Amino acid sequence: MELKRRRFVQGAVAVASAPASVAVAQVPRKRALMNVGTQHVSTNGPKADAALKLMSAIGVNHICGSEPSMEPGPEWSLESLGKIRERVESYGIKLDMLPLPLSSVQLSTSPYRATLLGKSPERDREIDSLSEMIRNTGRAGIPALKYNFTVLGWLRTESTKGRGGSMYSTLQLAKAKDEGPIPGVGVMDADRKWESITYFLNRVIPVAAEYKVKMALHPFDGPIPAPHRWRGVTEVLGSVEGLKRFITIQESPYHGLNLCQGTVSEMLREPGKEIYDVIRYFGSRKKIFNVHFRNIRGGLGNFQETYIDEGDVDMLRALRVYKEVGYDGMLMPDHVPSLDVDSDGSRQFAYTLGYIKALIRAVDAEG
Repeated sequence: MELKRRRFVQGAVAVASAPASVAVAQVPRKRALMNVGTQHVSTNGPKADAALKLMSAIGVNHICGSEPSMEPGPEWSLESLGKIRERVESYGIKLDMLPLPLSSVQLSTSPYRATLLGKSPERDREIDSLSEMIRNTGRAGIPALKYNFTVLGWLRTESTKGRGGSMYSTLQLAKAKDEGPIPGVGVMDADRKWESITYFLNRVIPVAAEYKVKMALHPFDGPIPAPHRWRGVTEVLGSVEGLKRFITIQESPYHGLNLCQGTVSEMLREPGKEIYDVIRYFGSRKKIFNVHFRNIRGGLGNFQETYIDEGDVDMLRALRVYKEVGYDGMLMPDHVPSLDVDSDGSRQFAYTLGYIKALIRAVDAEG
């Protein structure tokens, strides 16, 4: 018995005195699983090859493509979508996502107006059309679709001056003019808005689950304080609490968020302090399907969209949270400031993509 006790003590002492490097080497380093990605890349039409060649050259190997069409038709057929995916893959790029034609365009021009307004029976025909797009997306091997469910589009006031003579997209709610209910829409209170959202989700998420297509919702951009009403419309997806309710409507791994970090920051009084727990909440529940990784200065009702490196949010700290929750999707530039010497924003997007790539590399290297 005494011999056994001595051997146990000797073994314990040997472990305790082992070099720290030995102990650390036994624990695998947690990797950063996310990828740099981008959106609005031409994936069909005459500009597609040039756009894809550029993305391949600068190491952006995951993209959200452009909308095949805003209307139902042959562009959304299985054959057409398959050709788009094959074209993208020929450049060594993965087509992670496409936009469903439920976007933040003006309601008056939307071909899915009845769906957004919750008007039957017209919305049933529209949802049937959208459901067929989802089916063909899954059949074509494209894993996700992003969409928007806003009636107001996006809310901004006059742009303000930024770094180097650039102009920043801005919302100063105190200077905005509420012009009253939108013609043909009237008052859309929270109950009516939730009904239209729930009806849509109950129809399309089972289809998405069957065909293994993740449905990623973009929040309302231009959030306003409670009761979140503007021009008679209560945009319930313009608050963190609204998004929390949204993800519970369908308990499905194919129902989640296009988490626009910029837009969610706009919902907060102090985004530089609050955004990290919001990322953690949705990320730990695996409800983040892609990320618009942009920064702002200010907060709820009064903000500017800045360059990625100068807003109130510590983007390195934010990325550490994405790593912590095991997020494995795209981190994408979203809006960039406007600048007269970069009329299409291409150089500013390239700068932002490089910045994101460097952040991912830095976080991946951390223990």
